[in-house]
Amino acid sequence: MLLSVVVPVHRVQGYLRASLESVLGQGPGEPELLVVDDGSRDGSAEIAAEFAARDPRVRVITLAEHRGAGPARNAGAAEARGRFLLFLDGDDLLRPGALEAITGRLAESEPDVLLLGHDRIDWWGDVSPAAPVIPSPASVAEGFSTAVPRLFRRAFWTAHGLHFTDGPYEDVLPVHRATLLASGAGTLDTLDRICVRHRIRRTGAFATTPGRHHFAILDAYERLLAETDHDPRIRAARIHHLRAVVADPGRIAPEDRAAFHRAAALPGNYAAHRAREAARTGRTRTLAALRHRKKTLRARVMRAAYRADLLRPLDPDLAVYGAYWNRGVACNPAAIHAKALELAPHIRGVWVVSSRHRDRMPPGIPYVIEGSRAYWRAMATATYLINNSSFPGGFTKRPGQRYLQTHHGTPLKTMGLDQRVYPALTNGISFEKIVAHADQWDFSLSANPHTTEIWDRVYPSGYEHLNLGYPRNDIFFTVTPEQTAAIRQRLSLAPDRTVLLYAPTHRDYRKGFVPHLDLERLARELGPDYVVLVRAHYFYGRSTQLDGARVVDVTAYPSVEELCLVSDALITDYSSLMFDYACLDRPIISHAPDWAAYRASRGTYFDLLSGRPGDTPGAVATDEDELLEVFRTGEWCSARTAELRAAFRERFCPYDDGHAAERVVRRLFLSDRE
Repeated sequence: MLLSVVVPVHRVQGYLRASLESVLGQGPGEPELLVVDDGSRDGSAEIAAEFAARDPRVRVITLAEHRGAGPARNAGAAEARGRFLLFLDGDDLLRPGALEAITGRLAESEPDVLLLGHDRIDWWGDVSPAAPVIPSPASVAEGFSTAVPRLFRRAFWTAHGLHFTDGPYEDVLPVHRATLLASGAGTLDTLDRICVRHRIRRTGAFATTPGRHHFAILDAYERLLAETDHDPRIRAARIHHLRAVVADPGRIAPEDRAAFHRAAALPGNYAAHRAREAARTGRTRTLAALRHRKKTLRARVMRAAYRADLLRPLDPDLAVYGAYWNRGVACNPAAIHAKALELAPHIRGVWVVSSRHRDRMPPGIPYVIEGSRAYWRAMATATYLINNSSFPGGFTKRPGQRYLQTHHGTPLKTMGLDQRVYPALTNGISFEKIVAHADQWDFSLSANPHTTEIWDRVYPSGYEHLNLGYPRNDIFFTVTPEQTAAIRQRLSLAPDRTVLLYAPTHRDYRKGFVPHLDLERLARELGPDYVVLVRAHYFYGRSTQLDGARVVDVTAYPSVEELCLVSDALITDYSSLMFDYACLDRPIISHAPDWAAYRASRGTYFDLLSGRPGDTPGAVATDEDELLEVFRTGEWCSARTAELRAAFRERFCPYDDGHAAERVVRRLFLSDRE
């Protein structure tokens, strides 16, 4: 075996899947992929186990506790069987064609160390130019940089007793020692091609977590210099590395920079560095002041009052709720609010609603109008903030406030920062604001591991994932037959009719609700025993202007969960409603006439029409005639589609059991008391 790739894994659930696929997708055969679970508490271990179960090239090594990247890499190297070792992080990517290029170079020579080209990509998608990999008098520091990925001949690694150290900057000693040995008595080669892409995470990574732990790099280089008799190449590499660390705002905190400069004894004037930083800060403040002057007079008055309210103490029993950009009481926040009234009656809940939707507020539910004086006071003084989208106006989250982002669906289409590669559909979206919003969250609610994995990457911030299920789905497990019958009666649905809920999602590339189905034809062809309920996406308003005896417009009906309960099957295209509906274990029919266009315009996380268990929820129709055939043949409720539905439900509904709202209320409102 030629190559063993060692990947230590800890808190990389949003990035690991792509990293492993980048290695395994290079082609059949080698390499061996050793994934070391370094005491992961997120979904990383489960992702690694999933890959190992389906690909014999993958082996998972599990450490009993979190020990750090160094010991994890050592554990992987000890189990490796390849002639060469490549160490990747769990958020690195092996670039397409890299394995072929590496294999070709190793066929020409068998060096002790092979330096590889690399680049970096940040969370905005900006790629940094590749650094040179060929050591020369002009680039000796970069050539000896630990950032440059490299292959090590395993016999060489073992013979010299090389190993990663414990603690931060664990790679400084072994990487530099190996490079020195290879450039001396051994053989050092280079592959001047971009083979590895380092993904720079905004949060959750060592390199983006400021603190005094970064001072460990000083001790690492002192030890290395002592062991190498102060080799001038190491001195140059040290200066290069320390300058990179001190210039990185993700590593050395502003209050620690002077101390780091003194301890590092770096050439240069720290006072000049501070002057440059002050100039940049001054420019930022000037731009902020200019933007502030553009606000309207009313907004300035409101904000002034709001700033005064920010000096008031927080109300420990006040919670502010919002849903679907202030459209009223709905979704997960509504279920949490209802359960809080039962389990935490000391919590006073108030809803945010826009003036044009105030008629949707149920009697007796306290609310404030967005942008009003009451709204700003509530946002300034509430201890708890619960929303499935975002609060309007740009509030200042105070210390002591706890913000729960419940979200409102499982992602099939790309979300958050993943939308950046679809610029035609992101007109007007500020990704800076998306990230700033995520920075306000304390908790992010998740309905399944797939969602947690995606949110972790596309909303990069320091919140806590709550893998507790979706409270809005509790009703699917707790409703009684009598309650369902009462809902059907309210909707004038005869008990002997088969009810189909047609709930398509919106299209980013199309304005207005334009059904891809001739709904009257569908109802006519199916016959008098069927009724079609039409639920348009909330983006399209409150009425589809479609109504008849057997085609009923229910877009304005306040509870989509109740519509699910009274239906016998769901017809949808790409709506996230399918993931919730799977809780009911009833047939789901995917009507996807524009799947190719939808994927191309927005992007998706898996192939809904693949027919693979876990990806496809049931019967599939790509046009109207196929949809009718699905019903004529009974395929919509066949044993085959039931098996698909079971796999889909297992993947996307593992936390839903009727008690999600209770778990959330206890975690958010009662954890301190309990």
